[in-house]
Amino acid sequence: MTETYADLIAAEDVLLFVNAAVTSTGQREFRSQAYQQRLSLDFLHEYVRVNYRTVYAASLALDINDHNAARVVEQLLRTAGEASGEQKRTEGRLIAARLARLPPQRVYRLFRALRAAKVGNRRTRAILRDWLAARPDLGHDAVKYRAGLKTAARHFHLPLTTAAGTDTDTGTGTGTATGGAPPAAGELGDFLFKPGVRPRYEHPLLDAYRRAHYEQGAVYELPFTVAEGFAARHGVARETFVERIAPRMTRLERLRTQREAGADGAGAAVRTDLSVMPLTRLALYALSLTTEERVRRRRELTGALRSAARRAAGPYAGTWGRVAAVLDDSYSASGSGVKRRRPLAVALGGHFLLEALAAPGAYGAWWTSGRTDPLLVRPYGPTPLGMRVIDALEYAPERLVVVSDGWDNAPPGLAGEVLRVWRTRLDRERRTSVVHLNPVYDADGFDVRRLAASVPTAGIRDAEDLPALVEIAQFAEGRTGLAELQAYLDRRIESFLRTYERSGAT
Repeated sequence: MTETYADLIAAEDVLLFVNAAVTSTGQREFRSQAYQQRLSLDFLHEYVRVNYRTVYAASLALDINDHNAARVVEQLLRTAGEASGEQKRTEGRLIAARLARLPPQRVYRLFRALRAAKVGNRRTRAILRDWLAARPDLGHDAVKYRAGLKTAARHFHLPLTTAAGTDTDTGTGTGTATGGAPPAAGELGDFLFKPGVRPRYEHPLLDAYRRAHYEQGAVYELPFTVAEGFAARHGVARETFVERIAPRMTRLERLRTQREAGADGAGAAVRTDLSVMPLTRLALYALSLTTEERVRRRRELTGALRSAARRAAGPYAGTWGRVAAVLDDSYSASGSGVKRRRPLAVALGGHFLLEALAAPGAYGAWWTSGRTDPLLVRPYGPTPLGMRVIDALEYAPERLVVVSDGWDNAPPGLAGEVLRVWRTRLDRERRTSVVHLNPVYDADGFDVRRLAASVPTAGIRDAEDLPALVEIAQFAEGRTGLAELQAYLDRRIESFLRTYERSGAT
């Protein structure tokens, strides 16, 4: 099938949006302010929704970040009148599947956004009702996400019924739900809208919340984030509180508390098992430690990072052959005040993941700073990508992966020229596959910054998404049209929905 020029342009438009939706969260980056990120992202959402609504909805099946996934859901529900009947059916399935993967606090935030936009049609109410009915324990939600649940029940007239109370934590910890029976009839409504009307509640968490106002012991029956406020009200010492609440903390809460408190004192009581942490979050934690702490805990941190990388590699471990990586640890990898060291964490996680994907003993890494110890990297200095690309190509890899924000400045433009000459003069047979993964969205360019026109570039936010993003990067070379991209999206949608529906059946 021959692709028209319009098809190629459409494919490029869609890839622009996917790159933005993967990398940008509307927050400040190293080289752009938050308002610039938001304006750029707003335009892309509007443009792709209006011109490519089917593909816009299909992005929910891709590895876009939670911020943009919630934004896509909101826009689809706000503009339901623009969709055909078939589109609405497909969108409904995609929305339900994506909402099931989103953190509950983000879904409740979506409820508030829809309320502010005065969206309350039957389709929206049905989708939100199904999500709410699938929540394992609405008693837990009423305590931890009280304002969000209250908004949902009042504005969307949703029934406050729940499934049997299993663990409500979304894969981030040991769980804070009761694991027992759902709230008795009328209890949730009274708790949310008529507090104080009942002398006690049958649901343990609801009653613990009532008792925590005057009883210190009840504080330790509540979710950590709720218990913190009560502990401060009762004047409980932080160390004592953390030690007693530790069994009810999620993994991320443990990690955050441990980082804040250090390895001693309160931090020792909440030491978490790093081997079960996600790769990028684990890399962020390692980079938050001092150099001395990293050296002292080298075996623990390196083992945890390699374990997380092997989990992320899955069946692809050891299948990529000879792999070379160029990894950016220049000063711009420090990110911003709200995304501190995020680009560097993606590079560090990518290093261990690529090591797991490569054949045994067939992996080489080149950091822009020239450092050879990945655990001790820090954001510093210029970005001599060109020199490191030359070093990596001398390794004669089957795959070269560059993880960088694309600001090649020592000297400027050398990396692009090296890759151009390599592709057009030295490797016309394409023996080496080259992919650039960029963790930073360029608000001014409406895309992630590229190194060379001949090198496919894709946005990346989490290192564990690297294998899937290398696959989608093949569409970014400018030679693939909308038909092939749509076929790829159809495969991802089918896999995404099958996984969701299978999990719902079990």
